[in-house]
Amino acid sequence: MGINCTGKIVIARYGKIFRGNKVKNAILAGARGIILYSDPADYCAPGVDAYPDGWNLPGGGAQRGNVLNLNGAGDPLTPGYPAKEYTFRYKVNEGVGIPKIPVHPIGYHDAEVLLRAMGGPAAPDSSWKGSLNVSYNIGPGFADNSSTRKVRMHVHTNNEITRIYNVIGILRGAVEPDRYIILGGHRDSWVFGGIDPTTGAAVLQEIVRSFGKMKMEGWRPKRTIIFASWDAEEFGLLGSTEWAEENARVLQERAVAYINTDSSIEGNYTLRVDCTPLLYKLVYNLTKEILSPDESYENKSLYESWLEKDPATENNSYPRINKLGSGSDFEAYFQRLGIASGRVRYTKNRKADKFSNYPVYHTVYETFELVEKFYDPTFKKQLTIAQLRGKLVYELADSQVIPFDCRDYGEALKGYSNRIYKLAKKHEEQLKRYKVSFDPLFSAVVNFSKAAAEFHRRLEQVDKKDPVAVRIMNDQLMFIERAFIDPLGLPGRKFYRHVIFAPSSHNKYAGESFPGIYDAMFDIESKADQHEAWEEVKRQISIAAFTVQAAAGTLKEVA
Repeated sequence: MGINCTGKIVIARYGKIFRGNKVKNAILAGARGIILYSDPADYCAPGVDAYPDGWNLPGGGAQRGNVLNLNGAGDPLTPGYPAKEYTFRYKVNEGVGIPKIPVHPIGYHDAEVLLRAMGGPAAPDSSWKGSLNVSYNIGPGFADNSSTRKVRMHVHTNNEITRIYNVIGILRGAVEPDRYIILGGHRDSWVFGGIDPTTGAAVLQEIVRSFGKMKMEGWRPKRTIIFASWDAEEFGLLGSTEWAEENARVLQERAVAYINTDSSIEGNYTLRVDCTPLLYKLVYNLTKEILSPDESYENKSLYESWLEKDPATENNSYPRINKLGSGSDFEAYFQRLGIASGRVRYTKNRKADKFSNYPVYHTVYETFELVEKFYDPTFKKQLTIAQLRGKLVYELADSQVIPFDCRDYGEALKGYSNRIYKLAKKHEEQLKRYKVSFDPLFSAVVNFSKAAAEFHRRLEQVDKKDPVAVRIMNDQLMFIERAFIDPLGLPGRKFYRHVIFAPSSHNKYAGESFPGIYDAMFDIESKADQHEAWEEVKRQISIAAFTVQAAAGTLKEVA
């Protein structure tokens, strides 16, 4: 659009992508400061009153949230290492991902005053326009009577090193105490945290209580369960990441799975699941055992209501399951250490509800009363999520054979490789000119699928009375996610080491498949050196092909 943002203060709408990515975009455009505001188009559902009479965001509500671009680093001053007393710390101005410009959130009443006075051309299309009664001019500067106005930002931030507390509880396994299932969720919140994280923290407590009751009655799981209440998640997933860094060597050798227990509701329409393909079958099976809490689905299973309300795009005979991105405490375990991970919660109607997240997210209005009055008056949705998270932990900890299915990974890889190839085919001429071939990747995916099918055939025949034979197969299942980890990490994002999945470079909340290839091809037509750009695509294809082929090798019969 040719607008020069250098030295200017910019204003941006919250929503669609992670706020930290918006700040990063402003910095890259040369802005001196950024104001973030919540537009009613993104934070008010039509026909609903503002809180406390309804669940919409009032005009004075401002969304808090960290704006760091940590890319998995944890504490910005100790990237890669636990922030203990003895740890070397960088100076604050050398810290990872700390914005170099002031950032401030405001409500839509204050934003309206600024936007009404804005000069410059009109918004290029309707997607730029929110639902305030202003023209949404894009600037720069103010128009007419306001042309001499200036905006000053005074942001007072306290940078301090302070102690945080993770609370860890361990239920030792009776048969394989050296194999860990982790159930973790954060406890810290912005203001009251009525939904985020308390609807998840309460679920963690209830699951701990029920497992404790079973233990008192003489039961122990086969494998060890680690319960974790993380601190400082809202500051950049700090508690969970620092604990992962401190225990990385042990977790890489012993962790079977990580189940996240952040907010259990972000809406009340249907189930939402994000997880590794290894967990697809287990999730589908367990949701068939739980009754749906949804109205007019009495005596039907959670699976049935979920399937009816949110079928998968590529195969509508199954419910949708999303890729893991980031934005919660599973990040270090999945994206850095390669531990099979999953998260489940109740969500909004994806197709009908166009507002971003839930309207009062991270504001002072996110209270217990909000949940009790509007979101889950019977608390049945939260109970359902507690049952599902609890069942996931129970099955992973107590099944003789770890309930992972590698064949679903093979199917997923086939879909992801076809998708990335389809994206590349938009540049058909360049693919020919620079001799870019996806054949090695396709070949590796076929090999992985064959190895997975053969592995599960052997698994069905394994002698369940032979603990060593079962342990060998279980170890192969446990380490399959680890096989997708590249110790060198992704380009420019060394703590994101999973070759198949990563948070999108353009929206931390969303998951991207084959992120190395995707990022190399993103906006490739605008790269100055086309030869060099396509050479990087070829390099990323070769890394992906090698990784998938190597993962297939781990499933072969043990020599």
